[in-house]
Formats: sequence, C-alpha cells, structure tokens
Amino acid sequence: MAKLDTAWAIAEIDKFLYVTAQVNPNTAGSGTVYMGTVMRGPQTEASQRAHVVEQILDRVLTGWARDRPEKNGKYTWLRDQASRAKTALEREDELAEKLGDNAPDMDAANLHPWAWENGRSYWNTGHYHQAVMQAAIRINAETQAKLGRMDISETALFNEAFSLNAPKADASRLRLAENDGSKTYENLHRGARAFAEGLYAAIRNPGMHTPQQSDGGQEQLALEQLAAFSLLARWVDQADIETV
Repeated sequence: MAKLDTAWAIAEIDKFLYVTAQVNPNTAGSGTVYMGTVMRGPQTEASQRAHVVEQILDRVLTGWARDRPEKNGKYTWLRDQASRAKTALEREDELAEKLGDNAPDMDAANLHPWAWENGRSYWNTGHYHQAVMQAAIRINAETQAKLGRMDISETALFNEAFSLNAPKADASRLRLAENDGSKTYENLHRGARAFAEGLYAAIRNPGMHTPQQSDGGQEQLALEQLAAFSLLARWVDQADIETV
C-alpha cells in the first residue's frame, strides 16, 4: 500500500473545513436579514468532501468513528475530527521526536489485505477483538480456496498445507521455497506449521469464546495479533502450490 500523501491529505481537510464552515449570510444592502448562520458551501459538495475526509481519518486517527453521533447535520463532530487529523499530520514528526523514542510505527492499513480488509470497519469503531477474529476467518478461507480444501479448516488446514509429506490427489501443499534437501527448507515449513497452529490455537479459538475486556492495552495487543496474522497471510499468498 502506498504511503499517505501528507500534503494532499491536509489540503483535502482544509477544503472540507472551508466548505462546511458556518458563516453569517447577511450582506450589506441585500434587504434580507437571516437569523443564525449557514454552511458556506452547498450540501452536495460538503457530502463529497466528507467522504474523502473520512478515508483520511481511517488512516490518521485510529478509532476516530467510535463515538460518532447518529446525526451531525452541520458536520460539527466531523469537523472536530478533521481538525485533529490535520494537527496530527502537520506535527507528526515533532510529536514523535518530543514524546517518544521515534521508534517505527505500525500502520494497520499496511498489513496484508487478508488481515485488514474484513476487520477494518470493526477496528475503526474500536472493536479491536472483532477485527482480529475477522482476520483469522479471512485467512483461513483464503487458504482453503487456494488449496481447494473445504473439508478441513484452521489448525488442521495449516498442518496439512505446510506438511513436508508429498502431496496427494486430495491434499495439495503450500511451498515457501524449492526443496533443495536442506535443513533450511524443512525448518521453514515446520516453522510455518507451528506458527499457524499457534495463532489459531492461542488467539482464534480462545478469542471466539472469551473476548478480551476493553482496557488501555487492548488496541496495542490487537495490533500485534493482526501483524502476526498478516505475516501468515503473506506466506500463504506468496507460496507455490505443490500437487501430485
């Protein structure tokens, strides 16, 4: 995924803020007096620019839509979120330097699509646990589709997929590298099997029955879990299929 164009994003936010600003419609000599204020631009343009700004907010402010009001006729709430996003973009480098060790950030939107797309709406509303579960479901489904194995799923599926045994008529394999007879080849596939089993045994299955309670660390933990599933997704996506 391409890096966010900061200058473009700020310009789009400014356009939205300009169009949706509340202004006094009274002009000298008009002969008509209006009470209150009106939005500077037409509703159609405001809606179009709001759509773009919402996509920017998805990338800049994690969980921005969590407390979104049902009605926001004057875009007051969205304008506030847009202003926050603009500040975050403009002062990103400064904040990283002043508030932390300037360590690299992990952007969920840059994870493998199988680990992000299905859970994106959950993540943006603060439902981090559900986003992780959606990643697990999607990666399982994509692996089943790639191998044509709808008869098994999750741990059993990945154990079969990365098995070092020769493929069978009804059991194709995923290969992360060519078999050169080395220990590296064996370790790579043995590790992939163990990694996938760990994800589905320790995260996916317990998670379906005992969702984590919300706390200050839930978002960070969920992001780390998504990253782990993203790595598995890349392995599956890039692997070659070995058949009989």
